[in-house]
Parts: sequence; structure tokens; C-alpha cells
Amino acid sequence: MVATQAVLDALKQIGLNLYERKLWVALLSRGTSTAGELSGLAKVPHSRTYDVLESLAEKGFVMIQTTKPLKYVAIPPAEALERAKKKVKEDADVVVERITHTQGTATVKELERIYKNGVALVEPGEMTGSLRGRHMMHQQLETCIKNAKKKISIVTSEEGLTELHSKHGDMLRKAAGRGVKVRIAAPITKENGQAVQALKDFAEIKKMEKDTGGRFALVDDSHVILSLTDDKSVHPTQDLAFWTQSEHVAGGILGPMFESMWKSLASA
Repeated sequence: MVATQAVLDALKQIGLNLYERKLWVALLSRGTSTAGELSGLAKVPHSRTYDVLESLAEKGFVMIQTTKPLKYVAIPPAEALERAKKKVKEDADVVVERITHTQGTATVKELERIYKNGVALVEPGEMTGSLRGRHMMHQQLETCIKNAKKKISIVTSEEGLTELHSKHGDMLRKAAGRGVKVRIAAPITKENGQAVQALKDFAEIKKMEKDTGGRFALVDDSHVILSLTDDKSVHPTQDLAFWTQSEHVAGGILGPMFESMWKSLASA
């Protein structure tokens, strides 16, 4: 039985590559089989079949019988998915533990030294990058907030203010606690009123009369994160932003523009 494209697409979404998808479905249709038989049935090169089946076994989709020749046994789909989910969680826990351990070693200091020496050789205009997807935008903003020393100035949209509170509220509070001046300009509505009240505990909030959809952040007159899309008209995965580490842009151009606008706004 041949699986529909919708089924194959679903298997792709859970991390199975093309050969893994084809071989697993082929094995499910037979229950048990040899690599040679599955290669012909799934139209997967024979030279790749063994390593792909071994990968499926490691992930929890297949069992291997140590016969001659080797035989492969299909695990019922529901059970296979449960095993695969458990394996992913276990692998993720191991990686997280390794990263945590590495963070507390001399390795990080050595990498930081390499980075700082490298950055010293880079022209300021080269410290830029595009941020594709709202997740990447929030990651970069979190890094900037975490490293802020003096001030954080943010202009955002109605929905952006709510997101700012939910994703960065704790980090902004910590920044304010170490003396960083936090200022946020955004449209104030009933929908984001709760976020406004929470942010006002440690940040100065001013109200923009119109939601232009514009979003940008300035950190310490040296970092800029500027959204290039309207958060109301694009899916979060299609959100696009620009980041640069430039005192000229942050402190010399956008900084004065923010200060001028800030003076014209009323407190929330």
C-alpha cells in the first residue's frame, strides 16, 4: 500500500527524511522484510538502505532481527511515534545538560576571547544581519536586552507591546534593576492594557496615538533592531527584521529621532 502525500508530508514534519519515510512506509506494508526487498519496494538505493534502516531503528520506528540476512520488523505506528517522542526528549535533555556544563567551563572564556579578537578586526558596517521570522527577532532582542548597560528605547505596535511583555518582561525588569533606563512607546488599548500596567512597574511608557505597525529597538546607542514588515499583515514566520551594531545608526540617526518623538508623546 502506498502512503498518500499528506501522510508523507506529516512524517517529514516530525523529522523523517525522504528515504526514512519511504522505507518505513514500505516496511509497515509488509510487517517484516529484508533490506533488499525494502530497497526495491521503496525505490531507495540499495547502498543507502542499511544505514537508513539503522537510523529508523535508533529513532524507535524499526526493530532489527539479527538473522542472516538481517530482517527488519515494523513497530506499530502509534507505538513507534511514542518511542520516537521519548527518544527526542531524551536526546534534547542530554544536549541541554552538555550545553549547561560547557557554560561553566573555560571553553566559553576561550570562545569569547576568539570572538572579541575577531570582532576587533571587523569593520563596523559589517556587524549587520537579517532576522527572518519573529522568533529570530525576539532572540536577538533578548541578547541585546541581556547585555544592555545604560538604556533601552523601544517603539512597537499594539500587539508588539503585548508580545514584548510576555517574552521579555522579566529580562527588561532585570535590566531596569541594574540601572538600565527602559522606555517604550506604543499604542495603548484595552487589549494590551494589562501588559502596559505590568511594564510600568519598571519602564516608562508613552502612548502613540496611531498604530503604524512600526517596530524598532535601540540599545545603548550601539545596537538597532528594525522591523521591515508590519506584524498585522505577515505571519510570524514571515516577519523580517534588520539588526546592526552601529553607533552611527543607533546613536547618530535613530537615537535623536526617538528622542524627538519621545518628547512629543504623553505618558501612558
